[in-house]
Amino acid sequence: MTGDVKAIQPGLLGDTIERDYGGKLRRFHAFAAPELRALIGGLTLLPGMRVLDAGCGVGASLAWLAAAVAPGGLALGLDLATAHVRSAHATAPTALVLQADVHHAPFRPGNFDLIWCASTINHLRDPLAGVGALTPLLRRGGRLAVGQAMFLPEMIFAWDIRLERVVNEACRAYYRDKYGLDEQATTGIRALVGLLRAAGLQHVQAQTVLIERVAPLTSTDEAYLREAVFQGYWGEHLRPYLDPADWAALAELIDPDGPGFCLRRSDFHYLQSFTLVIGTNGV
Repeated sequence: MTGDVKAIQPGLLGDTIERDYGGKLRRFHAFAAPELRALIGGLTLLPGMRVLDAGCGVGASLAWLAAAVAPGGLALGLDLATAHVRSAHATAPTALVLQADVHHAPFRPGNFDLIWCASTINHLRDPLAGVGALTPLLRRGGRLAVGQAMFLPEMIFAWDIRLERVVNEACRAYYRDKYGLDEQATTGIRALVGLLRAAGLQHVQAQTVLIERVAPLTSTDEAYLREAVFQGYWGEHLRPYLDPADWAALAELIDPDGPGFCLRRSDFHYLQSFTLVIGTNGV
């Protein structure tokens, strides 16, 4: 590790060495595991390769990457948060995990065949600087794979698009207020193709997959939607951002003890997109 991570300015979305949202990360990776593992499988990783998971969180993707380059390969992860690093060590025991900021990754240039960076660039105050810091770590012909969820609007209440729209708008307004951001700061990350090209990467390609779930849900899928989305992203803090009728309708749909709980409906149908943009280092 290089530099003093304690002195790093909090990230765009409040990331610090002390912050821990590992529970939310675990639930998402368990929920989206089939789609994420398929994307990693499509990267044609080979035994003996060297890969880095930049912003590895609790280490789920790092474990999949480590398996893909075994035997003889090397998988490394880095994350800013102390709790995440500790969890990643346990989740991916065959990988090496360091605590560091992606802007100051403690590796020599030209070191990696692949850098995987999922749901991380959007946490940076200067995404281009983050991509620019990672690119030199790639060997010639090495690839940077940047992943991000929900470039497309997710579908939660398939039967009520208006309520779904106002709830999503309320959620975005809440987070803009919470972190003191404007709308461009929270949506600009959609331009990942241009971001990788601006950093000098070549042969930039994009692939979007849909994470689709229908009733009846597995316990893993229900846990993600109930705990990470309904309780974590939404919940009581959205009440001030909705008119009383919309809040009442939302509260009924997300109450697991109520008769109208949406995850128990036979017509429940959920869609979420995940986009992976890959660029190649030609230097």
